[in-house]
Amino acid sequence: MKVAVIGGGWAGCAAAVELARRKAHVTVFEAARTLGGRARRIEANGRTLDNGQHILLGAYRDTLRLLKTVGVDRKRCFLDLPLQMRYPPAAGAMDFVAPRLPAPLHLAVALLRARGLDREDKLAMARFSTGARWMGWRLDIDCSVTELLARFDQTERLYRLMWRPLCLAALNTPPERASANVFLAVLRDSLGARRHASDMLVPRADLSALFPDAAATWLATHGATVHTGAKVAAVTQDGARWHIGDDTFDGVVVAVAPTAAAPLLAPLPDAAPLLAQLAAFTPEPITTCYLQYDTSVRLDQPFYALEDTPANGHWGQFVFDRGQQNEAGAGAGMLAVIVSASGEAAALPQADLAAAVAAQLAHVFGQSALASPVWSKVVTEKRATHASTPGLVRPDNATPWPGLVLAGDYTAGEYPATLEMAVRSGVAAAALLGRRP
Repeated sequence: MKVAVIGGGWAGCAAAVELARRKAHVTVFEAARTLGGRARRIEANGRTLDNGQHILLGAYRDTLRLLKTVGVDRKRCFLDLPLQMRYPPAAGAMDFVAPRLPAPLHLAVALLRARGLDREDKLAMARFSTGARWMGWRLDIDCSVTELLARFDQTERLYRLMWRPLCLAALNTPPERASANVFLAVLRDSLGARRHASDMLVPRADLSALFPDAAATWLATHGATVHTGAKVAAVTQDGARWHIGDDTFDGVVVAVAPTAAAPLLAPLPDAAPLLAQLAAFTPEPITTCYLQYDTSVRLDQPFYALEDTPANGHWGQFVFDRGQQNEAGAGAGMLAVIVSASGEAAALPQADLAAAVAAQLAHVFGQSALASPVWSKVVTEKRATHASTPGLVRPDNATPWPGLVLAGDYTAGEYPATLEMAVRSGVAAAALLGRRP
């Protein structure tokens, strides 16, 4: 079987690897020069950065399986941390760390030991976790995350320091607009599963090297071809065959974002219903502010949560010490501050946002020197994800046209637009084509 994969992001690479495993002859077309799509390597001022900071979870079974398939060593390529939500050690700051104990004991002990939460907060969290398990981590009728938490009488402090930042990090959607069922699915497979599922995996390599580059190397040894800088302008159907340029294929995986998929699919017959689904997504940006300090600057932990209060100019939600996460200490002195659902922050001039984020770090860590980085770079991925809103209908991997399937983090599934959802969609797309006669 001869298959074209349009798009060399995580979904496209996952589909290509799965198809090659099934002995298909695979050709990947990626418009950019770098593989990875919306989770890729970028270069800035001679530095190798990412277009956004990511954390994977131990629950990401398909991603971890494919990483192993293409030869990525998990122990070498990830900083493996227990579940945690730790704030800079200011007075009253929350410090929640799950010990490496069997589930659910690890969460119970973490809650008992947590600092910065009073008895009412801890009882509220226990009440929510117990209730979510009892209802199978799913609502019959979806609602917002804010409404879900109100039903379980979560305290204002717990909402502010635990649930809101978790929702922003996982769904890239503010809790007042985020789907409770999507949020519950993430919690089910992390907090509600075996202890290792909640482990937080911080990539040591850049995002392109972590999987897409390794996948391309693996594909080359399995007879596949990967073209970068190769934008596909049109896909045409001829009976059971598909044409891309002068080449003909038995199947096609369209593994690009909805905005890029729509013009490829529009000329096909009966495309209107699918095009309407693709147009219904609301993009959500993610902004990463890189701040370079002297190489002696180092946080006490690999990353911290930050309380964002835009009214005070505090936009950052998490800060990562790149020197601790990168191999051989590369990136020493560089801090990466994440702003999820960053539309308002991204509208600021980049220099102003970088200055505000640096001032926030100086304030919360009590170190005035952090207000003056020697170099900064603001990177905004404007269409990093889609808003995971209640009741959002996402398109299936299968399409009305035999031999053409979709792959992407926006396709039907329980997860939000994460790397795991992208990989799962690629695996599902490959399975659909693999079942064709």
